[in-house]
Order: sequence, then structure tokens, then C-alpha cells
Amino acid sequence: MRSRLVNDDRQRTYVVVLDTGDEVMACLQAFAGQERISAAQVTAIGALSRGTLGFFEWERKDYREIPVGEQVEVVSLNGDIGVDAEGRPALHLHAVLGRSDGSTVGGHLMEAHVRPTLEAIV
Repeated sequence: MRSRLVNDDRQRTYVVVLDTGDEVMACLQAFAGQERISAAQVTAIGALSRGTLGFFEWERKDYREIPVGEQVEVVSLNGDIGVDAEGRPALHLHAVLGRSDGSTVGGHLMEAHVRPTLEAIV
């Protein structure tokens, strides 16, 4: 993972580039902690080798996992960074992933492994 500050005029804007094998949630969590980000919006595009999305089941008050075990394009990834009760960065991201046949799957991003790259704007 590498990053660069591209704007520091009233609101910092970073480009964060993840490489093959990087896990999206862990990398963005580490980046937010390193930069002491307490509130931000996140958008990204790229591709993944695999991942897990979630669908929140209201009755259970928990996510039903949706495994994605194939190479996919990140058609859309967006969300935010806040802080949890202990003051640590907390990510809430949703993704739409495109399969090779043109179909898509979407949901709450739980984990995702980059291949070959993912470019995020924070």
C-alpha cells in the first residue's frame, strides 16, 4: 500500500493505492490510524481476487456472509471512516463487484483481497 496527499486546502484528500495481495479493510484501517483520520469519505475502483460481502439481516441483527471466490472488478466501492467507542478508526464500506459474465453482486464489504490493484480516494 502506498499513499499520497494530493490536496491539503481545508480538507485533506489522499490517493491510496493497494497492490496484489493487500487486504482492503486492514490496509484502509491502518492508513486511517496512521493519518489520524476521524471522519472521511472513501471511494475506490480496481479489482479483487476474492472477498466477502455481507447483507444485514434485520431480524438477526447480524450480517449474512456472501462469499465471492473469483476475480472481480470493483465497479463501485464507497463509504466512510469514523471512529469507534475507543477512538479507533471505524470503516463502513459497501461494494458492487462485477463478474466476468457481466453480472454483479453487492453488499457491505467485510473483506477483500486485491488483484492487481485498487485505487482509493480518501
